[in-house]
Amino acid sequence: MRTLKKNECNITHKIETAHSFIDYGFNASEVFRILNLNPSTYYHRMANLDRERTYGGGRPIPGYSLDTDGRKVCDGQIEEYIMELIEGEAFCYGYYKIHMLLERRYHLIINPKKVYRLCGKLGILKPQRQVKIKYPRRIAKNREITAPNQLWETDIKYGYITGEDRFFYVLSFLDVFDRSIIDYHIGLYCTGQNAAFILKNALNCRNIDPREAGLVIRSDNGPQFISNIFEETCNSLGAEHERIPVKTPNKNAHIEAFHRLLEDDCLSINEFETYVQAYIAIMDYMDYYNNVRIHSSLKYLPPAEYYLAALSGTVAASIVKV
Repeated sequence: MRTLKKNECNITHKIETAHSFIDYGFNASEVFRILNLNPSTYYHRMANLDRERTYGGGRPIPGYSLDTDGRKVCDGQIEEYIMELIEGEAFCYGYYKIHMLLERRYHLIINPKKVYRLCGKLGILKPQRQVKIKYPRRIAKNREITAPNQLWETDIKYGYITGEDRFFYVLSFLDVFDRSIIDYHIGLYCTGQNAAFILKNALNCRNIDPREAGLVIRSDNGPQFISNIFEETCNSLGAEHERIPVKTPNKNAHIEAFHRLLEDDCLSINEFETYVQAYIAIMDYMDYYNNVRIHSSLKYLPPAEYYLAALSGTVAASIVKV
């Protein structure tokens, strides 16, 4: 069993991870030691776990809906669809019309009550939908990247655990210049708080001041990235946060390309029985991607090696246009 980096998990993530490893048969004391987790914190949370994860008289909340082809679409992806609709023509629609668009445009088989619940969770039910511009939205613009730590892209990828019939999340920060995954979150859920926490970790990994580096964080309009806590974190750290327009994934092309690699090299060739298996597989792949997998656009070097070469000036200067 490998030792996880201390800064890799916040307390909630640690509890989820510990629970999965203990369920898998690892010694609880050893798990607590490796994760630097207080046992009393773990057992207090576990005592309330069933109540926290049930809905409507104890029935577990489904983590996905089916589309008309029978494929499972996780709730996180559905939330992204809803936010895209709200950013566009559905800005004035109630939950029922949003439900109709989800069925028509994304071919989902979804109950209107579930759409109501998801809209409530996102804070976009019509009575909640007031214009409160605390941080002005910055639209992603064309840039020329000439060094590390000028532009980081972030996004979320969803994976499926066959043995537990649920999805998990992988949120990553990628440096556009050297393609490194600087830091990442793996979890059974993913919030704005998780995104903010991993951003701080990524800055610590690179040991940079965002203001001095002129760092820009680029994301889509997912609920994690438009949350107050993520915007506040970017603002307090001095990192400029820009968001791509709706339906323009090409503006986040480098993280999208990484997600295709993650899907092809890892997710699509593994059938996970447990969250633990998925967690370890993703960690192993991140290590492989950063330190082993060569890239033609990086002079056939792995991202970590190219990053160090760029810092030392041992590779020729290049420009990445985005």
